[in-house]
Amino acid sequence: MLTVTDLQASYRGLVAIQGISIAVGAGEIVAVVGSNGAGKSTLLKSIAGWVKPDSGGVSFLGQDLLSLPAHGISRTGVALVPEGRRLFPRLSVRDNLMLGGYTKKKGPERDAPLEFIFSLFPRLAERLDQRAETLSGGEQQMLAIGRALMGQPKLLMLDEPSQGIMPKLVDELLEAVRKIRDRGTTVLLVEQRVAECLDVADRAYVLQTGRVALSGTSTEIAADDGVRRAYLGI
Repeated sequence: MLTVTDLQASYRGLVAIQGISIAVGAGEIVAVVGSNGAGKSTLLKSIAGWVKPDSGGVSFLGQDLLSLPAHGISRTGVALVPEGRRLFPRLSVRDNLMLGGYTKKKGPERDAPLEFIFSLFPRLAERLDQRAETLSGGEQQMLAIGRALMGQPKLLMLDEPSQGIMPKLVDELLEAVRKIRDRGTTVLLVEQRVAECLDVADRAYVLQTGRVALSGTSTEIAADDGVRRAYLGI
């Protein structure tokens, strides 16, 4: 489904990722973990077209993504929920959601994902007329994910979805990720809570200083002594 080959990209003049190759199959949750500055966010932004890679390849469903602008990549079915969420703070929950479906024609097709989104995040249905800036951090993250789902993506990329939210909501968000996958959307997940991330993912890649240091099933990664010491506190 998604293939990244020997990707190198720079951020603010510094090489952030180099020689990265990953694959994400249809119907998977694939995690990318690593310390701050390992290149995780740059990887997602490069796939989404937000960062122009220096070299390498990215293909999605057989299509070369590097030849497309960011909005063209979005139209292929790739959606990124970025770190920090990037909502429109003064717009309502409803308007933020509707903007997520801008690639769809107005009508039943564009509104179709709302029922599923509200089943995942009932709080959003209760706050449709509130401005996004009045929501809690957890509710804003729910809205950011919901907005991405309005585009009916085939691949959903999530960058640190648990960042800045209350711990009790983390399990709720990760359970939502499972349900999104079960409904047919492939997920590429960058997450700082490594143990919880590996619990929900099928496979994982560990990045160190911009390179893939380790890859395997989530069970294999969680059992690795280096990962256990560095990220799991064991």
